[in-house]
Amino acid sequence: MTYNRDFYAWTKEQAGLLKQHRADELDWENLAEEIESLGKRERQELRNRLAILLGHLLKWQYQSANRSTSWKATIREQRLQLIELLQDNPSLKPHIPEALNFSYPRGVNLAIQQTGLETFPGQCPYSMEQILDQQFFPE
Repeated sequence: MTYNRDFYAWTKEQAGLLKQHRADELDWENLAEEIESLGKRERQELRNRLAILLGHLLKWQYQSANRSTSWKATIREQRLQLIELLQDNPSLKPHIPEALNFSYPRGVNLAIQQTGLETFPGQCPYSMEQILDQQFFPE
């Protein structure tokens, strides 16, 4: 078994066995774990993008004197990435409330680190519709 020695080689081998319909030779246990981890990574990607976006929305709102095209570009890019992620993985949509609750404190932490301010709300002040709306920039 190459799973523990050479993960890349193992993935190539397993893909080949799947394509050849050689189910009796598959490493079922590790294959199942890897497929589960792929789903977890997509959920983590949702959380990470939300945290970055929320941090920049907070900075935009609470440090208006320092607004920059860079912040705006980051907000727009994170929105696009989130929209694409949700389009590619529509089954993530029911996880949005949990992801938002998880990501907001991380977004606040990012905003605190980058602004030095500590005046951010305890709960996310934006709806998911606002968060994803390319025209929404909090004032």
